[in-house]
Amino acid sequence: MDKVLIFDTTLRDGEQALSSSLSVKEKLVIAHTLAKLKIDIIEAGFPVSSPGDLESVRQIANNVEGPIIAGLARAVKADIDACAEALKDCPRPRIHTFIATSNVHVESKLRKGYDEVVNMAVDAVKYARNFVDDVEFSCEDAGRTDRDMLCRVVEEAIKAGAKTINIPDTVGYTVGYEFGDIIKDVFNRVPNIDQATISVHCHNDLGQASANSLMAVLNGARQIECTVNGLGERAGNCAMEEVVMAMNTRKDIFGVETNIITEEIVPASRLISKICNTPVQPNKAIVGATAFAHSSGIHQDGVLKSRNNYEIMTPESVGLSANQFHLTSRSGRHIIKHRLSLLGYEENSYDLDAFYVKFLALADKKGTVYDDDLEAMMEIDGEDSDRFKMTFLNTTSGTGSVPTATIKIIDANEEEKEIQEAATGDGPVDAACKAIDRVVGYSVKMVDYNLTGMTGGRNALGEVKIIAEHKERRYHGSGSSTDIVEASALAYLNVINKVARMEGIEKIKENRA
Repeated sequence: MDKVLIFDTTLRDGEQALSSSLSVKEKLVIAHTLAKLKIDIIEAGFPVSSPGDLESVRQIANNVEGPIIAGLARAVKADIDACAEALKDCPRPRIHTFIATSNVHVESKLRKGYDEVVNMAVDAVKYARNFVDDVEFSCEDAGRTDRDMLCRVVEEAIKAGAKTINIPDTVGYTVGYEFGDIIKDVFNRVPNIDQATISVHCHNDLGQASANSLMAVLNGARQIECTVNGLGERAGNCAMEEVVMAMNTRKDIFGVETNIITEEIVPASRLISKICNTPVQPNKAIVGATAFAHSSGIHQDGVLKSRNNYEIMTPESVGLSANQFHLTSRSGRHIIKHRLSLLGYEENSYDLDAFYVKFLALADKKGTVYDDDLEAMMEIDGEDSDRFKMTFLNTTSGTGSVPTATIKIIDANEEEKEIQEAATGDGPVDAACKAIDRVVGYSVKMVDYNLTGMTGGRNALGEVKIIAEHKERRYHGSGSSTDIVEASALAYLNVINKVARMEGIEKIKENRA
């Protein structure tokens, strides 16, 4: 099969979308992650833009093995000199130079004649070739460039020594068939086109970035410029995970392959999301939290019977351990039966129809039902009343003071005895959780904490959802309050009550055995 090269610009175009610049250390971590993915080319930055960016490109060029490392430069000698300086010790360097070619950019931004623009492009490519053999040239805003002018500058840039020609839809203006036609025109009308690799760099202003990039591949492009999670200016860039998995899943259509280790996609997405402080929308294709989640009873039943009924790729192929079945009021009997079997309950040990009625009642009440809820319903006939109830909470914190929490909890197993404890912590939430631990005698490990504003304004109601572990089991807890510390304590106590309930269930099972 033909090979499509993946050119990742997360560290250059992607970073431009962030509210603050990444540090050299953060960029190195991301670059090593991209290398682990087997990205072919990493555009590490825009060296002339700042001393820090030049140093970042230098560090990546000298320390990251595998990919070609590229630096971006305008068609200006000073920019190219900065790239050459940053890449001088790189084993696989590339200088990526560009100039605008659309009428609107040439006339209103550059304020030059088109002949002058072509000459600047040629001079930049030739000058860059003095430092590296691998030079890429981009026609900025190619999507709105006159076709005759586009073909002319591409031909001249190749003559000057560019080995890669990038045709960017810089402002996300074109649509699929139109962008594909641009690429087709370049192949048909540029006589020396066989001497260069054609690349595309599409933005997502109209939501077409991935579609346009894939149309370009169908018309001969063999390099796609993209970013992890689609990070980038304005509405973002073409998302690496989308085009890679589209080509991987639909080889019957595209007939191409990439070098990407697809099992590293989700880990890379999560790490870059965390470092860049840019959450991934839950329903984002490939890497979103619900990309492989099934809530509809019909869909869940279909997947249980054969995964390809509703999954066109496996979650394992992109680095997830398994698909997710959300147990809600939309779930059917088949998934409940399946989940109970995984928990060790044989079909003949319970009445599925009767249990399903109880499940629906709980699902309507809670929204989502978890495994510990199912076990509680199986063993103690529904949700037992909570053992622990918080009656008092006071926390203090502030600059220069030690965060402290005092709490009172009633233990239903101790004849409604009210127990008071206090603790210090890294913050008021941590202090409150430690005080709860002292009262209840359990200690759980919190693995995920999420705070969401449920209403607007300064008196907004906050909801805290946590995931915690105890004795190799995971528990989900939630709590809400206008006081986020109280909401956190309630969510943590919700988990503690589930742990207590589960220990009671284990005793029931032991006695039965």
